[in-house]
Amino acid sequence: MPNAAGDPRGGPARRVRVGILSLQGDFERHGRSIETLGVEPVRVTMPADLEGIAALVLPGGESTTMLRLLASTGLREPLESFARSRPVLGTCAGLILLGSGAEGLPGPTLGVLDVTVERNAYGRQRESFEAAGTAHLDTKPVRLEMVFIRAPRIRRVGPDVQVLAEHGGEPVMARQDRVLVATFHPELTETTTVHQYFCDLVRRSRIAA
Repeated sequence: MPNAAGDPRGGPARRVRVGILSLQGDFERHGRSIETLGVEPVRVTMPADLEGIAALVLPGGESTTMLRLLASTGLREPLESFARSRPVLGTCAGLILLGSGAEGLPGPTLGVLDVTVERNAYGRQRESFEAAGTAHLDTKPVRLEMVFIRAPRIRRVGPDVQVLAEHGGEPVMARQDRVLVATFHPELTETTTVHQYFCDLVRRSRIAA
């Protein structure tokens, strides 16, 4: 998975290019998932890497560490600006970063999604679990495999946020305009349902631009 600023080929890209924030977390698995869908994954580790990409994925990881790394790399403000105008997928810690607030963080979140999040709400690493559920994507229900690892809970959903899937009566996947989030890890399952939905959103956004 090349860095955007270091792509040796130059010239216009032949495929849609989607950045994967690659500071921490299992960004490689996200890259493999979208690559199987005909999208080119691009590692993002510095502000220049945001140039030339159509969308961005914020993977899971440790939200406190990720916020500090965004600050130390100079990515925070450029990434927030990008997320306010382009499609973004945030999973687990990526959801926390995109939300409007969560306790116990060293700085403010990006605030591009009108949800309040509780960190590590399902317990510690040893309490991780898998579940099956149904997502309502576009006009049809789709079966989902969901892997929860130290997952957050969405405690408040703003009026412009659409809940796409629930587990135990609580939202676990949601969307607000171009911002798509999940409390679970879709990159750890055998299916690409969530990534396919996101890639379709990216392509529709490019056509509408």
